[in-house]
Amino acid sequence: MSHETRPAGPSSPSPPDRRPLIAFAWLWVAAPLAYGVYELVQKAAQLFTG
Repeated sequence: MSHETRPAGPSSPSPPDRRPLIAFAWLWVAAPLAYGVYELVQKAAQLFTG
């Protein structure tokens, strides 16, 4: 069994790791959305229960 490996040279630069940026963007949107949904549920419960 032979394993071929390609050397990482200047012809194939690795793209920058954008996972932290993506996580931050998801939090930027998901946190206010979750708060809004929570408030909506609270207000709806008050409206329908008295």
